[in-house]
Amino acid sequence: MARKSGGRSYGLLAMMMLIMSWNSAQAMGKYVVEEKKLVVTSPGYIKGKYDCAVGNFGIPRHAGTIMGSVAYSEENHMGCQEFDSSFKSYPGGLPTIVLVDRGDCFFALKVWNAQKAGAAAVLVSDDKEEPLITMDSPEEGGSPYEYLENITIPSAVIEKKLGDKLKEAIKKGEMVNINLDWRESVPHTDERVEYELWTNSNDECGLKCNMQMEFLKNFKGAAQILEKEEHTKFTPHYITWYCPLAFTVSKQCKAQCINNGRYCAPDPEQDFNRGYDGKDVVTENLRQLCVFNVAKDDGKPWVWWDYVTDFHIRCPMKDQKYNKECADGVIKSLGLDRKKIEKCMGDPNADTENSILKAEQDAQVGHGSRGDVTIVPTLVINNRQYRGKLDKGAVMKAICSGYKETTEPTVCLNDDMETNECLVNNGGCWQDKKANITACKDTFRGRVCECPLVEGVQYKGDGYTHCDGSNLPFAYFYSYYGKKSQQKTTGGGAIIFVLFVVAALAIGGYIYYKYRFRSYVDSEISAIMAQYMLLDSQEGNPNHIHSETL
Repeated sequence: MARKSGGRSYGLLAMMMLIMSWNSAQAMGKYVVEEKKLVVTSPGYIKGKYDCAVGNFGIPRHAGTIMGSVAYSEENHMGCQEFDSSFKSYPGGLPTIVLVDRGDCFFALKVWNAQKAGAAAVLVSDDKEEPLITMDSPEEGGSPYEYLENITIPSAVIEKKLGDKLKEAIKKGEMVNINLDWRESVPHTDERVEYELWTNSNDECGLKCNMQMEFLKNFKGAAQILEKEEHTKFTPHYITWYCPLAFTVSKQCKAQCINNGRYCAPDPEQDFNRGYDGKDVVTENLRQLCVFNVAKDDGKPWVWWDYVTDFHIRCPMKDQKYNKECADGVIKSLGLDRKKIEKCMGDPNADTENSILKAEQDAQVGHGSRGDVTIVPTLVINNRQYRGKLDKGAVMKAICSGYKETTEPTVCLNDDMETNECLVNNGGCWQDKKANITACKDTFRGRVCECPLVEGVQYKGDGYTHCDGSNLPFAYFYSYYGKKSQQKTTGGGAIIFVLFVVAALAIGGYIYYKYRFRSYVDSEISAIMAQYMLLDSQEGNPNHIHSETL
């Protein structure tokens, strides 16, 4: 039943909000599910590529793959109860990918039960033929919130037709192997990643809000370093809805919207008689956008991360401090210009469009392969919606997968992010052990074999079997070997350096000796020749020859 509030049923508000978001999507764009490729490798008659929609929780293996064997439990085919059997992989065996049917319980519960039983991933077979959907985390309340943040395996929805084929093959006793591929889930065309976070300043929406703020605090340091070093370009965004024209004078719209119903947000407590209203949320969203714009104009866009985390700590709704006065205190502490921010915000009571929020509504509409943004929070990396848990490590891996190979920042190549494939057998690439030169370059997506650029000189070759540096000048060998020796050793480096100096002097002495010897020989030849031939001083000889040409 709908909850009564303020003389109107709360169901009306829910319906209005649905109308708002539906009208916005229908009028301006189409929602696009982020699909990834699933490859069936056996049996042969199912073999091929299929679409799957990755869930909005768990941790997908960005820039990686999972190859596994599919298992299906007839007794617990929905996955709504704990599994009796174990899906843990054994040494030498493929990981287990559990197939369950859609229905009866939350998506997250199905995945959690499979994870506890040892599954490496979960596929949810749709229960009817329809376009793929994204599995989102459950609404606030109930047991799902007790385990949602602990889900670490990836999951995806597959079409009913494919699910039926997989189940039939398993029933026949055939081995069903698939490969989930995330290597191209994020475009990676250059050395800078552009990403945006669609968020909300509301901190009273349960675990989802708590997880979002926890992510902001945990990710702030890495985000600011990447931005300061120009490895990324970050932009925050905030979703708003508009109130249908027929409802702009209603109590609901007046409480949830600013600028005469143009920009709205749901009531934080879902109760008009207490706490904050949706218009308070929209106003703070607008303030946070203007904080970013003003900080960006000052050449410090990363200050946005400081503001949103400080505001959450200092101005929470539960302490009744979610207001302008508290926000101004945070702004002052960060050295931002409050007057510029207020000018950017404009008048929320004016019956006119707000250019900042209007741009947000326009940006909410999908363009290219991104699709409309309909879920909060949503992370978009290189114009592709991220699917998975909003977790520092998982998001960093997704961002790192967005760099062109060999251009990743150092943070992407530490042990927490990936394994250095160049450490084992030099990655199968060419190397010169004596000179400590290698063609192996470690990248987030895996190693590449490219002939190195050393001291401004590019080696030539295929990077695997050979790299030729024969065009290097002598001066290079002295500087390169000397420098490398000093970098890699302490006492031994000095000895090697001295040896090279001695060698250089010896070679120089030899060259000088050859020069003096050649000069002496030339003078002797000239003296002998002068006895038999006319010299330059003799005139009238048509067969005169210059001695310099001999």
